[in-house]
Parts: sequence; C-alpha cells; structure tokens
Amino acid sequence: MRFALAGFDLFHGVLETFASAGWTPVSLFSFVTDDRVNSNAEIVSHATRHGLPLQLSRIDEAALRTLRDLDCDVLVVAGYGWRIPDWTPYVRHAINFHPSLLPQARGPYPLMRAILDGHRDWGVTCHRIAPEFDAGDILAQERFALAADECHESLQLKVQMAGCRLARQVAYHFDALWAARVPQADGSHWPMPSDADRTLDFTQPVDRVMTQVRANGLHECIAHVGGSVLYVRRAAGWHERHAWEPGTIAHVSGRRYVIAVPDGFVALLEWSALSLARRADIGP
Repeated sequence: MRFALAGFDLFHGVLETFASAGWTPVSLFSFVTDDRVNSNAEIVSHATRHGLPLQLSRIDEAALRTLRDLDCDVLVVAGYGWRIPDWTPYVRHAINFHPSLLPQARGPYPLMRAILDGHRDWGVTCHRIAPEFDAGDILAQERFALAADECHESLQLKVQMAGCRLARQVAYHFDALWAARVPQADGSHWPMPSDADRTLDFTQPVDRVMTQVRANGLHECIAHVGGSVLYVRRAAGWHERHAWEPGTIAHVSGRRYVIAVPDGFVALLEWSALSLARRADIGP
C-alpha cells in the first residue's frame, strides 16, 4: 500500500508502524507546533531521512490531486487539526486515528476530560474519514485501562502505544477491516478544553483539584493566587483539617505556595507567571 500521513508526534508511531509493515509512504503533512506541549520533530525527521515531501499547511484539493498523481492508496490521518476535504475523487481510502473509543468523545483533544471525568476504560479508534469530524465508519479499536491516578502524560503514552498496536492490526488486515467497517451510533462531542476548564477551583476538595492538575499536566493549569494568575505545571495535595478559608495562601516557601482547600492543602510547586503561549513567543 502507498500511503500519506497527516499528523504530529503524538501519533508518529503510527507512521513508523505502517512503514515497518511494508506500506510505502509517499508524502507527509503536519502543522506548525509550539515544541513545548506539541511537536512535529519526529514527523519532520522522518521526511528528511527518507526524502519525502512535507507540507505544513492545510491539506486542500491541490494536495489531494498531488496524492492522486503519486498513486497514493490511503490517506492516514493521526492527530491533524484541520478538516480533510472530500478525498473520494483522489484516493481510494482515507482513515483517521482518534484518541477515544468512538462514538464517545468526538472532538479535537479528549484526553484531559477523560481524566477529569474519571474514566477507567479508554482507547484509540481507526475510522473512515467522513465529512463530519470523527463520525466515519469504524474499522477497529484498541482498548486499555486508565488508573485512578492517571495523569495527562501517562495517558498520552498509553494512547501512543495503543495507536501503534492498532496501526499494526490495520496495516496487516486493511482490506478485511475496510470491508467490514461498522457505522457509528450517536455519540458525544467534547470541545477543546477552555481556560475555565483549566482553572483550579480552590473551593473544591483536594482530590478534585489534584485531578485537574493531573488532567492538564504539561499543558498547565491556571491558578488565581493573591491577585496574580499563575500557570501551574506541578502541584501536590494532602488532606488535613484546618481553619483557613479556601483559596487562602496558608504558607510560602520560596516560589512554592500552599493554598487552603476545604479538606486540606494544595502546594503549587512549579509554575510560571507567563502562559505557555507567551513563553513560546519570548523564546528560551
């Protein structure tokens, strides 16, 4: 099979898996990343090593025509934020790897909410690309368990590993899976987390606040502390009886703040006064 892949490094293992299964890459697509929480370094490196064309702008009909000229059989999408135009006149197949068990959690990035909502079962889905995001017929799924103390980075790694297992299954059994694909039932759509979703609420119990911290991980939470806005990368929490009002700064040690919550304390251990986006603009 000759294929093109559109995505970034969260799913770079999908590219490697298809190639190692004997599929031939003819072109790669990605987008400009911040190289902090998102990266396409692996995709760019693969293109450079193998002399493949790489496009960092949106896939349009001209790009699809180029794929047709390259005799591309399958367009594989894995972590690509732009909608794919009608591909049917240009390639025989187009599939997407989505980091949830569809039809649950359609949308751009469901991993944080999976942790916030306390899911204990998760997975990756391979489906045919349809006009609506994440709504096409399902070829296959790969499930895995989530821990009670799952964090964003461990979930990302589990998604990567499951994506590779799923890609191997799809690569070796593509024709059969395509022929047997199953339409999706009605599902749910989860929007991209907003700043409100990322904001720590110190009127909530310790466990809830720490779940927010784990769910956001290196994407960072937002904390309003003493009239300032802090972007929190790492925190610790514990249960303890006290008389402090929730949200009060109970202790300061250097750059570490201990904030009271109703049933204990949350310590902000690693934070910045600048957002990730602002720090990316400034540079190292």
